[in-house]
Amino acid sequence: MNIGITEINKSTDSSAFTKITIIGVGLMGGSLALCFKGKPGVKICGFSPNPDSVNKYLQREVVDEATTSLSEAVEGADFIFLCVPVGRLDEYLERLQCLPLKPGAIVTDVGSTKASVMSSARKWIPDGVHFIGGHPMAGSERSGVEAASSYLYENAFYVLTPMDSTPSEAYERLTGLLSHTRAQIVQMDPVQHDQIVGAISHLPHIIAVALVNQVVDYNEANTLYENLAAGGFRDFTRIAAGDPVMWRDILVNNRDVMLELLRDWNERMEQFVQMLEQADGQSIEQAFQRAGHFRNKLPERRKGVLVATYDLYVDVPDHPGIVGKLATRLGEAGINLSNIQILESRADAPGILRLSFRDEQHFERAVQLLKPEYSVHV
Repeated sequence: MNIGITEINKSTDSSAFTKITIIGVGLMGGSLALCFKGKPGVKICGFSPNPDSVNKYLQREVVDEATTSLSEAVEGADFIFLCVPVGRLDEYLERLQCLPLKPGAIVTDVGSTKASVMSSARKWIPDGVHFIGGHPMAGSERSGVEAASSYLYENAFYVLTPMDSTPSEAYERLTGLLSHTRAQIVQMDPVQHDQIVGAISHLPHIIAVALVNQVVDYNEANTLYENLAAGGFRDFTRIAAGDPVMWRDILVNNRDVMLELLRDWNERMEQFVQMLEQADGQSIEQAFQRAGHFRNKLPERRKGVLVATYDLYVDVPDHPGIVGKLATRLGEAGINLSNIQILESRADAPGILRLSFRDEQHFERAVQLLKPEYSVHV
């Protein structure tokens, strides 16, 4: 049995407001909903096939109304955001084809691959409806509607990939709506998008997974690998802990790009093999210099496709109650501390406490608060 909109929240005349439907109100969809919610003349409808999720959306007041009926969710919608996994986008686009969408409605998505999504949209989106691919390049290590935030997209790049046939009026309507996210809108070709994101996000995830699994194999013969793999190794490979199903879908949908990137990566690794075989110290040094020069030019805290970390390391004396004292000071200052970890070994920073924060604002405030009294490493 579907839980309908009218069973939860009685709708008013649809002509009096702009209806935005979010299909999949998790981290990404929920954050979009919070950006739009409460704006004049806007009503947010959330959809999930799961009644428990629908009730959760309403209890957390992320949306104005919600339903388990896809037909009711999209009826009269001016904007439809598909915030489902990449592997399910084709399924939802096909389902939308069979529903009476509002003429002139704009359908968009938040998937991190674009060429395959645009291909599906060309196949399924009916005449009179506009599809504009989207990829907000921001995220969080948390997931679900509980992690949604109206600040998630602020200052992040939000890529849009309109079709050649997309009217400028439709594109401007979408960018106008997305201005509420305070993201930086970037228009790109979908193939170019997949090549760039493949190199700066998808490939690093593959490398991290391969590296961790290599150490896992070594660790089966000698558990010292696990015991000593603290600090820098854990930080460097944290992206290897991504959702396996999500990454399966992303990589399969961006397969051709990833195969090309991996072949190029193997060639570069072979170059390092040759440099080491020849004991070519000068070439090794030049490789590190070139990489360091480029990396040092990158903005340190700008939001991007890889989730930023907001961790700082604090050298503190080994006194009873010191952890509680630090947590209390941060709490009294209104700084939201998400985690404290005592580090037993960290070769690249001597701090013994790792303090983790969920957003940059609290991170920066903590640095300023603690610096006068403690040695702080970021």
